[in-house]
Amino acid sequence: MKPPVPHRRWALAAATALALVVGGLAIPVTPRAAEAAPVGAGSYTTTPVGPLPSGCGAMSSNPRQFATANAPAGPIPTNDWWSSLLWKRTDCSFSEPLHAHPISYDTFGDGLGFSANSTPAISGTATGVGEFHYPYVQDIRVGVAGLAAPLVKVDGWTDWTVSPHWSDGTRTMRATIGHGLPFAYFQTTGGNAQISTAGTPDVWSNSGATIGFRVNGHDYVGFAPSGASWTVASGRISSTLAGRGYFSVALLPPTSSATERAALAATYGQYAHAHVTGTQVSYAYNPATSGLTTTYAFTTTAREGTATQTVVSLYPHQWKSLSGSTAITPTYPSARGRMKVLTGVNQFRTAMKFQGILPELPAVGDGSGGDLSTLTGHLAATRANPMDQRGNDTYWTGKGLGRAARIAEIADQVNDTTTRDSALNAIRSTLTDWFTASSGKTSRVFYYDNNWGTLIGYPASYGSDQELNDHHFHYGYYIAAAATLAKFDPAWAATSRYGGMVDLLIRDANNYRRGDTQFPYLRDFDIYAGHDWASGHGSFGSGNNQESSSEGMNFASALIQWGQTTGNTAIRDAGVFLYTTQAAAIQEYWFDVSDQNFPAAFGHSTVGMVWGDGGAYATWFSGEPEMIQGINLLPVTGGHLYLGNNPAYVRTNYAELVRNNGGQPTVWQDILWQFQALGDPDAALANLRANPGYTPEEGESRAHTFHWIRNLAALGNVDTTVTGNHPLSAVFSRNGARTYVASNPTATPITVTFSNGTTLAVGAGKTATTGAYTWSGGNAAGGVPPTTPTDPPPTTDPPTPPGNPTRYLLPGGGLGAAGSAATTTVAAANGNHDGTPTNAQVFTATGLNLAYAGGQTAFDLFVDAGSAVGNGVQVRISYDLTGNGSWERVETLRYFATDPVTGYEHYTQNAGLSSATGTLGALSNGTVRVEVWSAIGNNPTTLGIGNQSVLRLPYS
Repeated sequence: MKPPVPHRRWALAAATALALVVGGLAIPVTPRAAEAAPVGAGSYTTTPVGPLPSGCGAMSSNPRQFATANAPAGPIPTNDWWSSLLWKRTDCSFSEPLHAHPISYDTFGDGLGFSANSTPAISGTATGVGEFHYPYVQDIRVGVAGLAAPLVKVDGWTDWTVSPHWSDGTRTMRATIGHGLPFAYFQTTGGNAQISTAGTPDVWSNSGATIGFRVNGHDYVGFAPSGASWTVASGRISSTLAGRGYFSVALLPPTSSATERAALAATYGQYAHAHVTGTQVSYAYNPATSGLTTTYAFTTTAREGTATQTVVSLYPHQWKSLSGSTAITPTYPSARGRMKVLTGVNQFRTAMKFQGILPELPAVGDGSGGDLSTLTGHLAATRANPMDQRGNDTYWTGKGLGRAARIAEIADQVNDTTTRDSALNAIRSTLTDWFTASSGKTSRVFYYDNNWGTLIGYPASYGSDQELNDHHFHYGYYIAAAATLAKFDPAWAATSRYGGMVDLLIRDANNYRRGDTQFPYLRDFDIYAGHDWASGHGSFGSGNNQESSSEGMNFASALIQWGQTTGNTAIRDAGVFLYTTQAAAIQEYWFDVSDQNFPAAFGHSTVGMVWGDGGAYATWFSGEPEMIQGINLLPVTGGHLYLGNNPAYVRTNYAELVRNNGGQPTVWQDILWQFQALGDPDAALANLRANPGYTPEEGESRAHTFHWIRNLAALGNVDTTVTGNHPLSAVFSRNGARTYVASNPTATPITVTFSNGTTLAVGAGKTATTGAYTWSGGNAAGGVPPTTPTDPPPTTDPPTPPGNPTRYLLPGGGLGAAGSAATTTVAAANGNHDGTPTNAQVFTATGLNLAYAGGQTAFDLFVDAGSAVGNGVQVRISYDLTGNGSWERVETLRYFATDPVTGYEHYTQNAGLSSATGTLGALSNGTVRVEVWSAIGNNPTTLGIGNQSVLRLPYS
């Protein structure tokens, strides 16, 4: 028996990650009456009503005590790769290791340590909890001779750099380090520059101001000012710096020869004194092309010479989307895979495609017939308690809001206005309550802390108050629910009402406004790494960490929906930047879909947690495979279609789950089946139908799970080859037939154009489809929803009773009652595929209850190869008698050689069986699948469907 899971931050399941030492003291706060600061019709309190962030000494009241007077004014950043340097938790003087990549650093009283560890430490097993880390192993320590600083402060920061500062009253040192920088830059006073090495350094070059040396197999180069020199004695390298007080140290990529190493050192030397003093990201989303261009810019200061450019290394999600530049061959190893190098640049750009999101999948598969009855029954069961809230804190309230939002969207599509309005009312009342800090209120309220520059909701949970953990996780649910409500009740969402409070939540977790004096810029998002960090302080030996990348994506997709619905393009575009960038990072660092980034011996195709120095097939709360893999899949929403961008990987991921679990999932089944549906929707639907008594995950509903899986079984897979010019759009493909989908949350009709020229008219407040399915649903029209449907019921293929043994092959891959005449194309064989379905057209019927009548399957397929010579079409019919995913009977017919004369021919069971396995029996919630493909021939064949090709099952 597995208990409900309060999934976050108290017990570390990552066994080899260095132990968390809880620093600081929780400071109890006696609740006081709220002093409300109005925001439109809403408000937050400026009076503490619960525990506040804590750390060393008086950290809770003075978060800037570890920053120098030179540090930027305004709210301090948290949740970063270097946060333990400023927010000290486990060592009140220094930081935990800072994993910048390609170098990791650590701070000590006498200087800055460097680690270029390229050997992963792997623990656990390939079928159980396992981890890989590139732990900090010091090669060198850079400082000033005699330096003995009592602590290290922060002298400055930019988008992905930080400048630690040392002072002992006589000597000072300031360093600048950052993501992607192979250089560390130093300014010193009071003594000689000093590099201490682990063991005796292998000096391979010492010429004037430049020294090259190897330590632990890693090559470093020290660059002193012109006119200076380096001295080597007793494992220490030192320089007077010719009295100029600046130098830099670079890590070179691994090389195969001394010649290559020398050439790299010379190249790097051209930029050694162009110190990086600033970094800044900018981005542009172009709806017309669905393109996102991101620019990563570096500001340099020339300490000497005229060079203004630098050397940078790129993570895989960056170099795979690099635009306008070419990376050089040498690469750095890192915990994120190979990092490629650019030399002589002051910026680089990436170009990515935003694939689009949806508020919810369209009801093309469950909008009529028996499936509609099933769905409306599930919806009706949620009316009395649409949120099904499991707790009163920010996280569990958010989960409940997410559940209600899904229910509202689905109910609206199928004209169940009673359920829809029940869900919307629950969302409205809950958000209004949380967004109101009335006099004396100490619970279900947000508090703004000016010292920390943060908005904390109370009751808090999982360290969202004392550690500033997970704000993007928690608040993403609120923003997403507010976006759904805004579509139906735009007056509530106006800035003069409660929209301003939504904006505060957005800006707290990931502020889209530079220069904002209330919140830091993009608090939870690591701009260069391309993903969020969950821990506010990041004080772990393995750096910062993030578990549920999918809850981070829930926040990003919520911004897109909120911005689009309310007309705030700045928020929408920030959401597109976060979403598109992080979707790429997740594919690389949580899923490793290209099998290039995880160490070969790790043995897993996914991780539950990403750490600064590695990853773990583990969670904070469970060692069960369902939860390790499921935590990066939930919540399942129309904003999570990125999970289906690589259907083959979905199948790989699910297969690992089954393997590691020793069978199909037994908890979080709905989450895992919904993920499976993005890669194998027929199998997911079979799993759902075979397990009607499953226990829903705490933020899910049976209505949403059925709707999601049933409609993907109709729509097929996400099609990433086509994009729309509207952010709320997507394309799906099943057996070569595309369905185009777009949602319009506004009061004005729109026309969406897709990149292949297809257009789709979408009414006000509607979701519409065209292509394989033409459908429109939804009632919102930019105002309070009507109480009666404004549209006729959606039209789909007429339902076939579960007991009817006669089935027609239908558009979209169904097997049902005769529809309108249509055709589909069976791809050319271009080889011999006799007996092996290849590029098949697939048609499926599920939920069948029929008694076996004896005999064999009969069929009549309308096929036409036109004037093509040498084509042969083949069919395979498979029976899953109980709908459990196993095929008890499989019949493969001999292929049918079509003639070279235009006109339909009849391919029937008279062709005879080529092979058959298993035996037939009664269908109980069973599934029947028909696969049609070209066995031979170099030309396509037309297959008549709708009311033409028919299957007659041997059942009564």
